[in-house]
Amino acid sequence: MRRYVRVALLCLGCGLCSLLYGSSQLALEQEPGGGKPQARDSAAPVRRQRAGGGRAEAGSAGRAKPELPGRYGFMKTQSVEKMHLAVVACGGRLEETVTMLKSAIIFSIQPLQFHIFAEDQLHNGFKGILNGLPYQGKFNYTIYPITFPTESAAEWKKLFKPCASQRLFLPLILKDVDSLLYVDTDILFLRPVDDIWSFLNKFNSTQIAAMAPEHEEPRIGWYNRFARHPYYGITGINSGVMLMNMTRIRRKYFKNDMTTARLQWGEILMPLLKKYKLNITWGDQDLLNIMFFHNPESLFVFPCQWNYRPDHCIYGSNCKEAEEEGIFILHGNRGVYHDDKQPTFRAVYEAIKKYSFGDDLLNFLLEPLELELQKTMHTYCGRIYKVFIKQLRKSIRDIYDRRSKGS
Repeated sequence: MRRYVRVALLCLGCGLCSLLYGSSQLALEQEPGGGKPQARDSAAPVRRQRAGGGRAEAGSAGRAKPELPGRYGFMKTQSVEKMHLAVVACGGRLEETVTMLKSAIIFSIQPLQFHIFAEDQLHNGFKGILNGLPYQGKFNYTIYPITFPTESAAEWKKLFKPCASQRLFLPLILKDVDSLLYVDTDILFLRPVDDIWSFLNKFNSTQIAAMAPEHEEPRIGWYNRFARHPYYGITGINSGVMLMNMTRIRRKYFKNDMTTARLQWGEILMPLLKKYKLNITWGDQDLLNIMFFHNPESLFVFPCQWNYRPDHCIYGSNCKEAEEEGIFILHGNRGVYHDDKQPTFRAVYEAIKKYSFGDDLLNFLLEPLELELQKTMHTYCGRIYKVFIKQLRKSIRDIYDRRSKGS
């Protein structure tokens, strides 16, 4: 009899344990994230946090804690793209180059990485000025010596202007940089670098670089009237503003008129110089024209307001895009920032050079500039001075809009 009682008690105990276990499992399944893991995407906590935006407030505890790993994990995957900008400075170009960099800093949104190739005597000058600029989180810079292939350095140095041909070797020097915007020292940005950088996303599968035409009006074009070598398109291209997908440039095999074999970037430069050095006037720009004449499918051409030069207005306005939307990037070639031949260009340069970071852009940049531009209406470029500030006004308004939204 005792044996039966023991068996009965044992069965009763087992049944009670089973009942308690089942109850506990049921309770756990009713709590979010509790108990046994359920079949779902590992990113589900991240999606839940984003969808519930603002639910977890600063300083909150308790229920917010389990979602922190998911939330921060999501944030860490969001990297801000850095835009790479290169310039080559020699001789007395320190002030002009710094003014260009200053214009890029003022208007750009994403962080900038400056690659400054300069003669040794300019290095300390760049460091002293750039280290003293505010908004250090908005840009970084690296200064490089002027570097040419050892066996042909003398020839490259004397091509066109001192150091000018350095730009041809950027894809070979900056091997870890995927894309790059090269500009001459006499460039001024009147809208964010971000906007020209976005052209990289518009390249088709064959395009490796983007430049603007040398001229809009063939009747005043240089290449179509005087060039003694092949050139791109109808009027050639200007390399003062050159956007490059350097990964594609390094990989591409270029068609050429020197051999039936296609050559890579590092292989084609010296043979090209040897063949055409007695026929080129504008140095490295001419070599680029020859290369893209043979490989036209590799070039993306952007409108003239992205590389606006005196030729676009000194004989009358011939850049329709600038008339409609304003100038986006000003290119003061032929030294017009430093003489009185084109006072409209010089006025823009002086306004940006004199502007101090932190000052109100309307009162200390735009309005004084407009007054100076009105004094240049005796010139062809001055008659259309409003195209010089049309985009600038919009860029400043956009800066204020971003600040108000950020606050």
